[in-house]
Amino acid sequence: MDAGFKGLDPQWLSHDRVDELCGRLLASIPRSDQRRWGELYVRGLLLAEGRKTMQGIAAVVGSAAMQSLQQFISTSPWDWRPVRQSLAGYLDREIRPLSWIVEPLAVPKAGKHSVGVERQFATGLGKVTNCQQSSGVWLASEESSCPVDWQLALPASWVAGPEQRKRAAIPDHIRAKTPVQCAVDSVVEMAKEWRLMPRPVVMAVPNADLPGAARAFTGHRIPFVLRIEGSLPVVAGSGPASCEQRILPAHRLTEALKEQAGAVEWRDFGQSRHRVTKVVGGRVALPTPAGHTARGTGTPPLLLVGAWTDPASARPTEFWLSNVSHLSSSALFRIAKLSRRVSRDLHEIGDRVGVRDFAGRSFRGWHHHATLVSIAHAISVLSRADRRTRVPYSSASPLLPLIGSR
Repeated sequence: MDAGFKGLDPQWLSHDRVDELCGRLLASIPRSDQRRWGELYVRGLLLAEGRKTMQGIAAVVGSAAMQSLQQFISTSPWDWRPVRQSLAGYLDREIRPLSWIVEPLAVPKAGKHSVGVERQFATGLGKVTNCQQSSGVWLASEESSCPVDWQLALPASWVAGPEQRKRAAIPDHIRAKTPVQCAVDSVVEMAKEWRLMPRPVVMAVPNADLPGAARAFTGHRIPFVLRIEGSLPVVAGSGPASCEQRILPAHRLTEALKEQAGAVEWRDFGQSRHRVTKVVGGRVALPTPAGHTARGTGTPPLLLVGAWTDPASARPTEFWLSNVSHLSSSALFRIAKLSRRVSRDLHEIGDRVGVRDFAGRSFRGWHHHATLVSIAHAISVLSRADRRTRVPYSSASPLLPLIGSR
């Protein structure tokens, strides 16, 4: 049987290899026949050419399986959360991630019936369009990355009435959330419930969502490196905000520190080359909200990192905020740029195993598909890892004390 996925080691498609991994990761599904349908679906995601429709998957694994596969994905009540937790634990040992990367995913849709679809602004696309939005949490190292958890961002119109909920089989406890809120909830659950050592969370956060995200991560002792807007107001210095301290936009503070910037070499995975970028860091705090005391804000001293990723620009073009106190601004910048690894793997692997291809209408079906896509992605990642020598990332050691302090 030939692999439909380019670059996949054919040996990984042997029954022994795929069955072993699927058997391990799908063990929480109680029925053996359902576990078998899960393994067949994963195999179809890897083998089917082009868009991963149910017809295409069934054509690869056996046309008679289509109805059973459809039922397994769309209506079967198996719980996807233990499967994702097993996948995360397995990959945590196998790929030795340095960070948890949050990658938003916007999927344009022509119709209005796919779960969560609405005409809305999609940050990843930079425009208003009819689309479905979700957030994935990826375990990432320099060598590879893989999604382990997904949350579907449901607009208010999808949860407002019982009829809409019933059509998409949306559970009663699910509420409307933005992609950022979905991502924060995913990360907190992973840190609290999944028995993983938290790695620095890398994600982009708009100014309006930044205080809430920082408080949530700080409250659960989760390290973070958050990409922020240059207009975010910050307080120079690491002490609590006061009327004597200067509050100014992040871009102005980093511009003022330009003479202290140092050159940082990093791997640009998007362009498959090394680059050198000027980076500067400064201790800051977030302004105290009106009516609150500094003690009650729950915001720790932070490090603001500015980077001149565009050599032609006289001003910094990227800004990051972190609560990781023992790493330098250059180390934090390298960790932040692992997001480029994820963006590349989303395109080269995720798209090929069908991460954007679910066309069903049910909330449960979307989560089932996303979970099995993640397993197919992991198989591709592990197949590639088998054929190369893994080179440890030089910043791995400084992360270990942080990871161990929970």
